Amino acid sequence: QVQLVESGGGLVQAGGSLRLSCAASGRAARNYAMGWFRQAPGQERAFVAAISWGGGRTWYADSVKGRFTISRDNAKNTVYLQMNSLNVEDTAAYYCAADLDSPTIRSGKGRYWGQGTQVTVSS
Repeated sequence: QVQLVESGGGLVQAGGSLRLSCAASGRAARNYAMGWFRQAPGQERAFVAAISWGGGRTWYADSVKGRFTISRDNAKNTVYLQMNSLNVEDTAAYYCAADLDSPTIRSGKGRYWGQGTQVTVSS
């Protein structure tokens, strides 16, 4: 089993930046592709970004491409989401996901999920 713990959320002014972290623990955690999703109140959960287990391939939602960057440090079993040029529409609870299969991550069907971290962007 893989456990995921997100951190780094908070309140930020529009135009600002935040860096989210997702720490994975458990056996073979470094073999998993990982991704980020978000869910705003009253909205469906939406894909944000994903990264292959080795970090060589990344995918982004059109709404965040060019503003957000996903990366990982396998030595620390941690994936990051650098969020720049934030706007109020980015306000949501952000969740980390992990799975052995990258397409499965991108589809929102990842096997493991974290508890989430709240990001609030003020205008």
